[in-house]
Amino acid sequence: MPTKANTPAPVAPAAETLTAQLPVPSRAYLTATVDEASGEVVERPRFKYLPGHPRQIRFDGKAGCFNIGGGDILGKSLTFIPLALRVFADDLFNMGRKVWAELFYADEKGIVCGVLFHGYSAENLQHLNADLFYDDLHLTDVQLTATAVKKENKKVGGSYFIAEFSFQAADPAEVQARREFAEDFDLYREETLTTTAELRILTGYRVPDRYQLPAEPEPAQLPAA
Repeated sequence: MPTKANTPAPVAPAAETLTAQLPVPSRAYLTATVDEASGEVVERPRFKYLPGHPRQIRFDGKAGCFNIGGGDILGKSLTFIPLALRVFADDLFNMGRKVWAELFYADEKGIVCGVLFHGYSAENLQHLNADLFYDDLHLTDVQLTATAVKKENKKVGGSYFIAEFSFQAADPAEVQARREFAEDFDLYREETLTTTAELRILTGYRVPDRYQLPAEPEPAQLPAA
C-alpha cells in the first residue's frame, strides 16, 4: 500500500538572515531604516544636540541633588557614559579661579547634556581618572555614577555635599557610538569657554575653529623599562 510522503514543514528564515537584510548605519551613533516609498536608506542620529548649548544639568552642593537647569530634580545620583570631558582650572561665573570638571553625555532620551563639578568633586574625578589609567581605560570608556555625599564643615559648622564617582563596565557598542559622535561634532558649552583655562584632562572635548582652545599640556611619562 503506497505511503503518503511526508511534506517537510516550512522553515522560518534564520534570525541571522533577517538581521543581514537590515541596513547597517555608516556611523555607530546613527540608526538606519529603509524608506518604503523610495527604497532609500535613511540615517538619523540617536543623539539630539544643539552645538554649544547642551542641556544644562546642575549639581546642587547645598541640597545634594542633580537638577535640570535649576528646575526639575533628577535625584541624588547621575549615571551615564561620557561623550566628552575636560578638567581645567579657570575663573567661571565670577567664582574665582577653581578646578572644574565638565562632562558631556547623552541621557536616556538621547539629549546631549552638560554637567559641571568643582572643588573636591572635581578632585574626586581626577583620582578616578588616575585609577582608570593604570587599567588602560579612559573616563569615556566606562559608565560613571556621580553620587552626592554629605560632608560636615567642622570649622564653621553646617554641612554640604560633594560628588563621589564610581564606575562599571560599559557596553562597548555604546562607547563606540559616543566616541564617533565626539569625532563628528564639536562638544562644548559656550558659557564656559574662555581663553584663560588651564587644561588638565581633555577627552573628546572640541570647539569650533573660530574659538582658540588653550593647548593641553603633555603629561610627563617615565621611559619604558
